[in-house]
Amino acid sequence: MNKKIILTSKTIEQVKKINKADILVGIPSYNNEDTIAHVIKAVRLGLTKFFPKFKSIIVNSDCGSTDNTRKVIRNNMKDYEELDTILISHEMHPFTRSLHSPISEMVTTFRGAPGKGKAFRRIFDIAHELKTKAVVVVDSDLCSITPEWIQLLAGPIIFKAFDYVAPLYTRHKYDGTITNSIIYPLTRALYGKKIRQPIGGEFGFSSKVLEHYMEKDIWDTDVAYYGIDIWMTTAALANGFKVCQSFLGAKIHNPKSVATLLPMFKQVIGTIFALIEEHHDMWKKIKSSEDLPTFGFQARVIPEEVSQDSNELYQNFHKGVRKFNCIWQEILNKDNHQALEKIFPLLRKSFNFPNQLWVKIIYDYILFYNRFKHTFMEMSLPLVLESLIPLYFGFIASFVLKTKDMNNQEAEQEIEKICLEFEKSKPYLTDNWDKRD
Repeated sequence: MNKKIILTSKTIEQVKKINKADILVGIPSYNNEDTIAHVIKAVRLGLTKFFPKFKSIIVNSDCGSTDNTRKVIRNNMKDYEELDTILISHEMHPFTRSLHSPISEMVTTFRGAPGKGKAFRRIFDIAHELKTKAVVVVDSDLCSITPEWIQLLAGPIIFKAFDYVAPLYTRHKYDGTITNSIIYPLTRALYGKKIRQPIGGEFGFSSKVLEHYMEKDIWDTDVAYYGIDIWMTTAALANGFKVCQSFLGAKIHNPKSVATLLPMFKQVIGTIFALIEEHHDMWKKIKSSEDLPTFGFQARVIPEEVSQDSNELYQNFHKGVRKFNCIWQEILNKDNHQALEKIFPLLRKSFNFPNQLWVKIIYDYILFYNRFKHTFMEMSLPLVLESLIPLYFGFIASFVLKTKDMNNQEAEQEIEKICLEFEKSKPYLTDNWDKRD
């Protein structure tokens, strides 16, 4: 086991006092002063209401916030004033909490470059030391989290013996475009499971999965940052763990800036591409995809509106043509590059980026990326990933134009077509995988 404890002496002392826990809920944070109080309250209520007889702990792993996040956390930890107005039934009422296991709460802060994966590493260490049965992680920028989310993320592990619980949300058709265009269809085609939100941000996992994570030395890679979610999901899928998903309703969270999205794109895509080589013996055998067991009541929910400017996306695509076309010639199969060049002159109103071409481009990038890692070519891996971004903008521009008059359910059918094209074209990847040297 790769077990290098990075916790502070103060945190280790707190862990020793608690000794053991059944459920740990981890909340990584960085400058989330506006939302984290709501998240902490929802988590606490969820544990109190749905797991009163289990010994639970809430862990905030803060990445050195420079706003008032840590002050808000301190003010909200151990605050049970709202319980008597929200938990009505006698069994769960706070006046009878002495009959049940109390909830421990802990804050750990670290310095250095902030990274979601780095925050998770501390959560994993604490969960391992406490020998927890189930670990749940939730983002700290959530506006829509409810106490029921904790039941739906921990319950399948505690009561149904699942190892990994992914979230399932109702989202606006233009929310999560990286997931919809690449992460979901590619993960589904590779690993054979229709896991709709592989990088959703909220997950539950068992002690078996935790121990698997603890064995891996990945903290000097993109996994230490935005790559953590897809790494966790892929590890669960590729290593035969029992996986399900839970419907959590609508996800409403603070929008990320473009400045954040671009590093996130490169880190997430770089991670998923690298994992393809690690698990190639497994995914090459997968021929189709299947549904996952799904928990939760899938009520009809109207998600928050998300806008996408097709003109801006189209213009960014064409800026990329001028900047990266010579690189695309190196990366793409000749036929695919010629097909790409045919859409360059299309006007915005008639712009169409075919699904089949998009899928072949992604597969070409996977092949090039994993070939390049073993060479000393002049082109850098970050530049390879950066050159994919304008193509992504072009594909999303086409998707927005195609779906502008569709409702969310109709647009979801268009995403399903993308998924099916990834599955249909998978032999292109598998047949060329061993030829990439």
